Amino acid sequence: MPASVATANVERSQSSWRRILLRAAIAYIATRLCVLMGAGVVAAQKIVEQKVRGEPHPMGSVSGLVDVLTTWDSQWYLRIARLGYPTVVPPHATFDMPEARTVFFPLYPFLVRCLDMVLPGGDILAALTLNAILGAGAIYLIGLLACNLFGERVAYRTMLIAAVFPGSFVLSFGYAEATLLVLAAGCLLCLQRREWWLAGALAALGTAARPNGVALIAACATACFLAIRERREWRSMVAPLLAPLGLVAFQFFLAVHTGDPGVWLRVQREAWAERTSFGWSALAATWDAIAHPLQSPTNVVVGLSMVATVLLCIVGWKRRLPWPIMAYTVTILALMLLPSSVTARPRFIYTAFPLLISLSAWLAEDHDSWAMLYAMSAAGLVAVTALYGCYGAIP
Repeated sequence: MPASVATANVERSQSSWRRILLRAAIAYIATRLCVLMGAGVVAAQKIVEQKVRGEPHPMGSVSGLVDVLTTWDSQWYLRIARLGYPTVVPPHATFDMPEARTVFFPLYPFLVRCLDMVLPGGDILAALTLNAILGAGAIYLIGLLACNLFGERVAYRTMLIAAVFPGSFVLSFGYAEATLLVLAAGCLLCLQRREWWLAGALAALGTAARPNGVALIAACATACFLAIRERREWRSMVAPLLAPLGLVAFQFFLAVHTGDPGVWLRVQREAWAERTSFGWSALAATWDAIAHPLQSPTNVVVGLSMVATVLLCIVGWKRRLPWPIMAYTVTILALMLLPSSVTARPRFIYTAFPLLISLSAWLAEDHDSWAMLYAMSAAGLVAVTALYGCYGAIP
């Protein structure tokens, strides 16, 4: 092939990819507006309630939106960003005690604190701005991984569904999932490209971002096993060796900082009443949602999450991904179903994003199904945002 023809093909491919990224960026912005719509519903309702109670200074529209976007776990992460971790955790810790923040992993609040040092407006603005940026980065890296596996068409579909999926509300809340998604997608992409040092470093950061970041250890270990078995690529061992360092460093820090080597597990057990149910809690909540659909919004969310998980797993089996990516996905889902309290949720399914790649590959040419899926997901995104914002469901 002449050099001029090859150059023209490369330029056309680059131009096509730029157009895809532009469309995905527009979709990402549109879905963030969907999140703001859901938050706006909650904020408006709170303003009405304040006026009915005769409160002299009802919250403004902007502060109301911010209040919704910083609910639940966001408050704990902001507290860590402001105060750090406690030096003493008393026995029999409870949810109402500030020491309960000990269980939240450090990378996201550390990044918030760093951004707050350079960005005017306070730590809340820093937290939400950081996630807006990380969310865009996550969508891009997920698309890049899909492109590497199935090509540009599937990558485009994947970025769209990743942006509109109901669990993507966390990209606009002050949660740590956006941080994990960037690191996980980057790590899995590096494993595919056999960039072992970078994959291990990203995995190490991922295990310092969220507890389910340990799924990256499984991905690195699987990739290493296959590389050694198939190509005797011993240098791949660096990835699984580096991967646990974030988790280990955090646990070591807590042990030294508090003087209690088992403080993380103790606070999980005492303050958050976390136990293992091996999926029974999710099944029980799903059954309750079917039997009493109007009784508990949380059970309805769990039930819908379980249905979505089963359907996505079926699609994932039909369009199977490489084993390291499968290992990551299976571990994420197992960790989602393992706890007895906070179990299947849209944001946990969202961290199993390779299933969205399988879905996009399976439905790549089915335009009617895509239109219906986008519409349902957008409605779900608004609804989930509103439910979490008004404390109608436990996230």
